[in-house]
Amino acid sequence: MGDLYDSQRAMRQMRKAAMQRGVVAILDIGTSKIACLVLRFDGPEQFRSSDGVGSLAGQSQFRVIGAATTRSRGVRFGEVDAMQETERAIRTAVQAAQKMANVRVDHVIACLSGARPRSYGLDGTLNVAGGMVTEQDISQVMASCDVPDYGADREVLHAQPVNFALDHRSGLADPRGQIGNELKTDMHMLTVDATAVQNIFYCIKRCDLELAGIASSAYVSGMSSLVEDEQELGAACIDLGGGSTGISVFMKKHMIYADSVRMGGEHVTSDISMGLQIPAATAERIKTFYGGVMATGMDDREMIEIGGDTGDWEHDRRTVSRAELIGIMRPRVEEILEEVRERLDAAGFEHLPGQQIVLTGGGSQIPGLDGLASKILGQQVRLGRPLRVQGLPQAAIGPAFSSAVGLTLFAANPQDEWWDFEIPADNYPARSLKRAVKWFKDNW
Repeated sequence: MGDLYDSQRAMRQMRKAAMQRGVVAILDIGTSKIACLVLRFDGPEQFRSSDGVGSLAGQSQFRVIGAATTRSRGVRFGEVDAMQETERAIRTAVQAAQKMANVRVDHVIACLSGARPRSYGLDGTLNVAGGMVTEQDISQVMASCDVPDYGADREVLHAQPVNFALDHRSGLADPRGQIGNELKTDMHMLTVDATAVQNIFYCIKRCDLELAGIASSAYVSGMSSLVEDEQELGAACIDLGGGSTGISVFMKKHMIYADSVRMGGEHVTSDISMGLQIPAATAERIKTFYGGVMATGMDDREMIEIGGDTGDWEHDRRTVSRAELIGIMRPRVEEILEEVRERLDAAGFEHLPGQQIVLTGGGSQIPGLDGLASKILGQQVRLGRPLRVQGLPQAAIGPAFSSAVGLTLFAANPQDEWWDFEIPADNYPARSLKRAVKWFKDNW
C-alpha cells in the first residue's frame, strides 16, 4: 500500500513541477484513437482582457496550445496489448501536438479506460483532539478508514473523500477550521488491475516522457460532460468508447461509483464487417455515414453501396438497405446498454435524487442512440459533449474527446485525494473489511 501512496505523491509533485514549468501534455490512450493535448499554464493575471478570456470560475489558468490525434494501435479493451505498437502511436500523437504547440513536453497526464475498475465505499471516524478540525485531523480520519482486501494484483487509482460529517452536520465539503468533537468521512476508492496501470506506465516511460498523473477515463469524462447541477443532484455519465464503455456516477460533485463494460463501438464495427462480409475499414465508414439504431419505413428503400476492390464486379457492386444495417447494429448497441443498466442497478443508482444519464464518447454519435437509451436506461437521457474548456481546436470539441477534455480539467484543478494529505506512516489504511457496495444508500 505504501509504495502506491508514495508513487501517487511523487506524481503530484511532478504535476506541480510541470505546472511551474508551464507546459504539460494530456494523453488519452483509447482503443480507437490516441489523443494528445498540450496545455500551457500561465496564471489568470497573464491574460489580457483583450484576449477575451474571462475568469470562467477560476478555470482559465490554462489554454490548449497543441492538439493531435492518431489512430490507436496495440490497445484492446482500453488496455495496452502490444507495447511497441502503442509506443509508436503515442510518440506520433505527442510529436504532432508538440510541433503544433512549438514546445517540448516532458510530463504527461494520462487516463485509462478498461482495466476492470471496482468501486468501494469506506468510512472512518475520529475524535477531534483540539475541538477545531485541522489538516492533520483530516489525514487521520482518512487513515482510520477500513480498507477492504481488494487483492494483491490491483492498485488504487482514486481515493477521494466524498463527504465529511462533524458531530451531526453531514454533507460538509471541507471541515477544516470548524469546531466539533467527532469527525466522520465517507471515501470512495477505485481500484484497477495493476498490470494495466503498469503497462501504461512503462509505455509512457519508453516514449521518454514522465507520468505526472493518471486518472480513470470514466471519471474525467463525467467531469467534462456533466453540468454542475447534474454533478450535484446525481447523474451517470456513460462514455461509449471504441473498446470499452466507462460508467461513472456523480453525486454532490464527487464520483461515487465507477465501472466499465468491455464492449464499445469497435464491436459494432466488427459485427457489421462479419454480417456484410466486408473489411473493417469499410465497415467503419458505413457505420459512420449510414449507421443508426432506429429503423423507419424509409430505411427499407435507402440503399447503401458497399463498394470494394476485390476485382469481382458482382461482389464490389453489392448494395445493402439501411434497414439491414440497423438490424446488424441495434442488437449490439442494446447489449452494451443492457450491461450498463445492470451496472447502474448494482450501484443503487435508482436511489439518487436526480437520475440524469448523459451519453458521451465517440460511440454516442450513432443517430437515434438517445431514443434507444431512454427505452433501456430510463427517461432522462441526453447526449453530452465536453464543456468548460476554451480554445479547443475544432477537431477536439466532439463527444469523442470528452475524456481528453476532462483530463485537462483534472490537471488544472485536481480533486483532493488521500495522498494529498500527510498520513502518518503507521496508519496506512490496510485493515480489511467486507466489500461495501450500495454504501451511499445509508450515507446520503
